Amino acid sequence: MSRLVVHGAGGIGGVLAARLFQSGHDVVAIARGAHLDAWRARGLRLQTGDEDVVLDVPVAGSPAEAKVTADDVVILTMKSQDTVAALAELPDGVPVVCAQNGVSNEREALRRFERVYGICVMCPTQFLEPGVVQANSTPITGLLDIGRYPSGVDDVAERVAAALSASTYESIPRPDIMRWKHTKLLMNLGNAVQAVCGSGGTKALTDRVRAEGVAALEAAGIPFASEEEDRARRADRMTIKPIAGAQRGGGSSWQSLARGTGAIETDHLNGEIVLLGRLHGVPTPANALLQRLANHAAAERREPGFMTADEVLAQL
Repeated sequence: MSRLVVHGAGGIGGVLAARLFQSGHDVVAIARGAHLDAWRARGLRLQTGDEDVVLDVPVAGSPAEAKVTADDVVILTMKSQDTVAALAELPDGVPVVCAQNGVSNEREALRRFERVYGICVMCPTQFLEPGVVQANSTPITGLLDIGRYPSGVDDVAERVAAALSASTYESIPRPDIMRWKHTKLLMNLGNAVQAVCGSGGTKALTDRVRAEGVAALEAAGIPFASEEEDRARRADRMTIKPIAGAQRGGGSSWQSLARGTGAIETDHLNGEIVLLGRLHGVPTPANALLQRLANHAAAERREPGFMTADEVLAQL
């Protein structure tokens, strides 16, 4: 197997690099800022419901420092707003795997690289402290199905799936991976709801943004896996287990506000539905409002849960 380069090793990527390292794969992570500094100084701390270990996972601050070549496989795990800048740093000819939420990353990668792959990420993690990542799921760390973009399966997809499946994940090579990623997009529309409103009393709002999402995808003629297919894929494979007695705080957008990063991924989630709605004449007011609220909250360094779902619905 080629060396695996996990680029953007926060929650998803940090846990992924740790699991690949634990399973004996040739892996290097790329991180930045305080997270990189803590990792270099003390190693990467991986916490789960069953273990708390510090791992000497190789880490670098850039693809150049990691000496990435076209013989490697780069797995992008950064937030979608950081993808274009990350792609600009990669060498020509390298296979690029987008293990990210949203559906715009693969298209951006295909502008620049011939071999591009998508991974549908079902993997609850948490990253709130530099140098520390948490894997919240048991008995497997997550579901990471993979396929070539825009469609198909090849030897790279098969080899990456095998490496993931040997590293506490389940990974199925799928020729229609984007159909599954659009289903995950519908699920991720609730990320902004959770970031803005917290987790209480949000069903009506979450149902509304999903209904707009389904309408926009159908109007655009974009296929997506059904809720029944999604339930069958996940089944009881993943159970959220407390870590040191504490439950997981929230998803990736919630964590962006909790860490005060100043940025959030909403433009590539709810914003994707807003874009499709505008292109195909489908109203998407709930997604557009949440997109604005989440972006303002990130820019103003607001804490998650600063509005109630009723207050958001009242604005609609």
